[in-house]
Amino acid sequence: MTDALHVLVSGRVQGVGFRYATRVEALRLGLCGWVKNLADGKVEAWFEGEKPLLEEMLVWCATGPGWASVTQVHHEWSRGEKRCETFEIRG
Repeated sequence: MTDALHVLVSGRVQGVGFRYATRVEALRLGLCGWVKNLADGKVEAWFEGEKPLLEEMLVWCATGPGWASVTQVHHEWSRGEKRCETFEIRG
């Protein structure tokens, strides 16, 4: 069974490569899911995988890549639904 993590990241997280760096980190950890920019300036992401790896991803999201400035990460845990096979960048 897998777990799932849904995050909304606030701060200077658009226009700084946050989505691309998130994809690289998620793939490094062996997670699947997606990441996308929102119209309000936040980044939203869904990750599925083993809980310890998701916890590591959550810690990473709190800082992001070096050129980002994260001010808040809202997150919710749930049971994974195996609705992904890779990690993709959306819109």
